[in-house]
Amino acid sequence: MSLLQHLLSPRSVALVGVSNDPAKTAARPLRFLRQAGWAGRIYNVNPTRREVQGEPAWPSLRDLPERPDHAFILTGTDAALAAVEDCAAMRIPLATVLASGFAEAGEAGLLRQQALLAAARRGGVRLLGPSSLGVVQVAQGLVLTANAAFAEPDLPAGGVFCASHSGSLIGALVSRAKARGLGFHALVSVGNEADLSIGEICSAALDDPQVDSFLLFLESLRHADRLEAFALQAARRGKPVVAYKLGRSAVAAQLAQGHTGALAGEDAVADAFLRDCGMARVDTFEGLIEATPLLRRLPLQARSASPRVGVVTTTGGGAAMVVDQLGVRGIEVVAPSPALQQRLTDAGVAAEPGRIVDLTLAGTRYAVMKATLDTLQASGEYDLVIATVGSSARHQPELAVQPVLDAANGATPLAVFVVPEAPQALQRLAQSGLAGFRTPEGCADAVAAAFARRVPVARERRALPAGPGRMLDEAAAYRLLARVGMVHAPFVELTVGLPPAPITLGWPVVVKLLHADVAHKSDVGGVVLGVTDDDALHRAMAQIRDVAGPQLPGGTVDRVLVQAQQRGVGELLLAYRIDPEAGPVVVVAAGGVATEVMADAQLRLAPVTLAAAREMIAGLRCVRLFQGFRGRPAGDLEAAARALVALSGLAQLTDVDVLEAEVNPLIVGVEGATAVDALVRVAR
Repeated sequence: MSLLQHLLSPRSVALVGVSNDPAKTAARPLRFLRQAGWAGRIYNVNPTRREVQGEPAWPSLRDLPERPDHAFILTGTDAALAAVEDCAAMRIPLATVLASGFAEAGEAGLLRQQALLAAARRGGVRLLGPSSLGVVQVAQGLVLTANAAFAEPDLPAGGVFCASHSGSLIGALVSRAKARGLGFHALVSVGNEADLSIGEICSAALDDPQVDSFLLFLESLRHADRLEAFALQAARRGKPVVAYKLGRSAVAAQLAQGHTGALAGEDAVADAFLRDCGMARVDTFEGLIEATPLLRRLPLQARSASPRVGVVTTTGGGAAMVVDQLGVRGIEVVAPSPALQQRLTDAGVAAEPGRIVDLTLAGTRYAVMKATLDTLQASGEYDLVIATVGSSARHQPELAVQPVLDAANGATPLAVFVVPEAPQALQRLAQSGLAGFRTPEGCADAVAAAFARRVPVARERRALPAGPGRMLDEAAAYRLLARVGMVHAPFVELTVGLPPAPITLGWPVVVKLLHADVAHKSDVGGVVLGVTDDDALHRAMAQIRDVAGPQLPGGTVDRVLVQAQQRGVGELLLAYRIDPEAGPVVVVAAGGVATEVMADAQLRLAPVTLAAAREMIAGLRCVRLFQGFRGRPAGDLEAAARALVALSGLAQLTDVDVLEAEVNPLIVGVEGATAVDALVRVAR
């Protein structure tokens, strides 16, 4: 049997530590399995009872008449290790551990979790959890969970495979989705991921023909490499993935700490990771529940321009809420072109020209709404059409949504926002596989998340080297960056105390302390600008020796770097880092002193293509300053994009592990973009 079969289609399960007391958590799995009518064999293991809930019980796993396919360990923390050791001795293929008090409980808990995993591996046992509330396979009635929400009878089956770090959330998802007529194929609570991770579990379900989409609730990016591998395969199979990731409000962490640093929070890394892996990251719980029907109809594909969304409505106020929420998320609703407006008129649709196709009360008539949807979908002007249905959806649901249902297979995908509280209308939409939304926020959230996905590209991952690594001095950093195509200002290295060779860089120049242990040279008086002749050069070297020297390890300045001074339209910061979970990432931000002040940055997984680099730069708020703002000359943003691609290429070097690199600033000129300061840290 495969991992997925042991997990969701076992022939037999053992409930280790099952309770006879119906009020206790450990009593639920047996009750739920019987209530759901699961057809497999159940072995109750309880060392103090011969009978549990009216059924036979065995004192230990080793006393069972056969080896079960799946053991659900319901004991407390201390007894869980012994139970896993019994599983290992019997070669039980899979064990789920309910107990908490492991890695989440500090150093002592981490040691307990390591012992638990070691015991499992000795016997070839795959481990789900600890802190797992179990698994559910709806169609088969396998309700192998201690989650109280699954006392709910008659759970609707569907094609969504759900995996969650939080066990309580799978119950909340099921109850809310049931009210909407949305069903699940399976739900898995992964807990601490000591062994089995979300990525590995979902990968096992990729080729299940009953699974058409995936829903993830993430508390972290543990085992991000497996999650990335799964997402790539899901995209190739056309099975969409929607994710809700906690941490939007986490305290920002510095991505690259250099002169002023590129400030990007941990959540920015997670956001880039999920989007670059082709996953639709939603911000709302409603969006998480409602997004999968939309994603099934809105294919994941590369888009070079902003998405084109059309809105047709019978209620102007309801549509305005959707338009407003889309606008907050950076998606603009597009008005019909004059030619399309004329085609609507020719189809007998009377709608005033405007951003929203407002049919007023006439749109409550089937013929008017159907003709409008058909015309908009066939126009080729939209990537998505949203129909906003008003009050009739509550009292006449079968009439209100029928034209939308009949237009469902048009050339352009459809979504529906139902303005009133209209559960029957939403259920009819769900049963037909159409995306129906209960709130404007959920609708806009799901739409924005769908369009924010990027087609994933396979990346080669290497293990992150141990240790902090070592810094290169600025000259060595430039030589390394030149290998990947980064253009830097010309420079020479001079030894302090020796007569300098003639400077051929042209004046003026910048004189800088050259020392691998000093990242912020200006902070120690190690930078002199605007040096215009040989005498000024000698004075600058003496100044750096006298001012910076006493602040250095050893108390002396040995070398300086002399660099041609650059002028340009503006400055950008480029940074690269190997994130412990997400792997190599690259960032572009407002440069120079504006970096921390503006907090204006874009981040992607590395390496990036030229097209992706252009999109990143276009996403900066400061980009207007480089586009001829108020009569200023325009900067060469294409050269800046090439520089960003070059920096991201550090991810592909095989003879050196670059842990992080920063160019701040990159001077963007009218022609070209030039690095004038660089920090690089490599593995030792």
